Amino acid sequence: MKKDKSVIYWLLSGCILVFIMVVVGGITRLTNSGLSMTDWHLVTDTFPPMSEDKWFQAFEEYKKFPEYQKINIHNDFQLDDYKFIYFWEWFHRFIGRVIGLVFIIPFVYFLIKKRIDQDTLKKCFILLGMGALQGFFGWFMVKSGLVDNPDVSHFRLALHLTFAFITFAYTLWVSLDLIYPERKEVIVPLKKLARITMFFLIAQIIYGGFVAGLNAGLVHNHWPLMSDGQFFHDSIALEKDSWLLRFTEGKSGVQFVHRTMAYVVVGLVLYLYFKSKKYTLSNQQQKSLNALVVLVFVQFALGVFTLLYAVPLWLGLAHQVMAFFLLTAMTYTLHRLSK
Repeated sequence: MKKDKSVIYWLLSGCILVFIMVVVGGITRLTNSGLSMTDWHLVTDTFPPMSEDKWFQAFEEYKKFPEYQKINIHNDFQLDDYKFIYFWEWFHRFIGRVIGLVFIIPFVYFLIKKRIDQDTLKKCFILLGMGALQGFFGWFMVKSGLVDNPDVSHFRLALHLTFAFITFAYTLWVSLDLIYPERKEVIVPLKKLARITMFFLIAQIIYGGFVAGLNAGLVHNHWPLMSDGQFFHDSIALEKDSWLLRFTEGKSGVQFVHRTMAYVVVGLVLYLYFKSKKYTLSNQQQKSLNALVVLVFVQFALGVFTLLYAVPLWLGLAHQVMAFFLLTAMTYTLHRLSK
């Protein structure tokens, strides 16, 4: 089947929308807006409350839940404050609905017109399932903050965040399969190393979710060492009873893994770059590796400054956005080294 540019543009528009959704999700998290909508309805929540009476009802409903009862009740939290946090959670969900429509309507059209080949069709069904699953993960995350603890589970937050990144990466991969249908000889050692680098990058994104969910960026705001000039701070061993819990639930332990794995990711990207010098690369492969090196250093620097300044909103958001760009470059590089 001939390359259909409209299908490619459709998939790439999905990538852009997922990117926007992740950015808004970051703002939602950093402004503590994620628990403002205490229920989920596919149709009736499409637009925010349209009258003061409706706003009052929504605010009264919010007051029944732990975030208000344990935190905001002490902060002179008024209806205008509620409208602000409601907006970001509503906008985040609204973009999710837009993504659903942007995917499903053209998908049905392309199916009817027989403009999607069988291989791409299978991948599109996988994407459809991933989109539905991501919506479920979002509500699954929010529910964890509506029971006793007025904060979402950091495990569920990391799941929701990482799956959004993976959904984006897979959508981009499917697009690249259509943009570059030709197959060439693969440089196996570089392909294997790129896969390992991708694995550690995704692991680092997971730990980024852990850090965000536990507010672990608000402790040990020092670099290159943790507090008190320690590489491995004493508090890591004190926070939890087992090493597994220390490195998955303890603020200091989770931050230690995230800051240490950053060196691993940078090291792997540099190793991939210098190893590639032994081979004859295409222009696309060389440019993708160049971009990867630049982006990994920018991301590393943003991570350091985000930590040193105790996660101001703009820096926390910039760090998340750059993670997205880094994953984009890594996905493109892996694709160009794999096919």
